[in-house]
Amino acid sequence: MLLNDVIERFKKYLVTTDKSKETVRSYGVDLSNFEQFLEEKYNCPLYLDEIQVEDIEDYLYHLKKKNLQTASRSRNLYTLRSFWNYAYKNKLCKWNLAMAVEPIKIQKKERTYLSTEEVEKLIEEIDHSLIKLVVQTLYYTGLRINECLNLKIDDVDLDNKVIHVIEGKGNKNRDIPINQHLLILFENYINNERIYVGSNYFFATKKSGKLSAPYVNSVLRDTVTRLGWKKHVTAHILRHSFASNLIKKGVNLVYVQKLLGHSNLKVTSIYTHANMEDLDKSINVL
Repeated sequence: MLLNDVIERFKKYLVTTDKSKETVRSYGVDLSNFEQFLEEKYNCPLYLDEIQVEDIEDYLYHLKKKNLQTASRSRNLYTLRSFWNYAYKNKLCKWNLAMAVEPIKIQKKERTYLSTEEVEKLIEEIDHSLIKLVVQTLYYTGLRINECLNLKIDDVDLDNKVIHVIEGKGNKNRDIPINQHLLILFENYINNERIYVGSNYFFATKKSGKLSAPYVNSVLRDTVTRLGWKKHVTAHILRHSFASNLIKKGVNLVYVQKLLGHSNLKVTSIYTHANMEDLDKSINVL
C-alpha cells in the first residue's frame, strides 16, 4: 500500500479514537513532511514496505541539519513510531521499523519563566488593550494559548467565577477558578469594551471576531524588544510563569497539576525551579 494511503487511514483512525484536533493536525504535518522528504529523495511516491530504517534515520538527520530543536526531532520520531505501530497492528507492514531507530536524547533543562515583577512590567508596556487582557488571562490561569483564544462567551462563567476549558490538550475538559484580579478585568471588558462585538469568541475583535496565536506572540515580541529584554517571551512562557510562581509561593504541586491540565505529576515537576537565593536559604536552615 502507498505510504500516502496508509497516512490517510492513520489520520482517520486518530479522529475515530477521539484524539484532539491538535494531535490530529500535528501528526498529519509530521507525516506529510516525512512523505515529502522521501518523495524528493527517491523522486517518486513510495510504498510502505519499501521504506527502510535508514530512510527514517536520514529524515531525522535532515531535520537536524535544518536546526530543528532536539525536542522537535524527538516528537517527529514519536509520531513515526505511533504511525508504524498502527500499521503493524493492522497488518499493513511486517514490523515497526521506527522502533529500530535510536531514541533522541533530550537534555532536561528548567523552563524559562518571568518573575511576578517582570510580568507586571510586560503587561504595563503592552499598548494593545485586548492583547493585554489575553496576556493577563494567560498569566492568571495558566491556559495554553489555543485554549485561551478558543474560549467562547459561555465558557467564561463570571457569576460562578470559573472558566470552563472545553477539549483542551488530549481532548480533556477542566475548570479553572477565576482569579479575583482577573474577574474585575473580565467584568469591565464584558460591560464596557466587548458590547459591540458580535462574535461568539470571548476574546474577539470587531474586524475578524477572533484573535490568532501568532498575532499575540508578535505583540509580545515587539513589547519585549521595547523593554530591551534578552529573554525570549512567548504566550507559552506565561503558562510557565503561572506555574513556576505558584509553586514558588508554596502552592501544592498537585493543585498546580490540576490547573495546568497535566495527566502526569512528573510533567508538572519541571516547574520546581531552584535559584541560588533559594538554595542559600535552604542551606542555612541548619
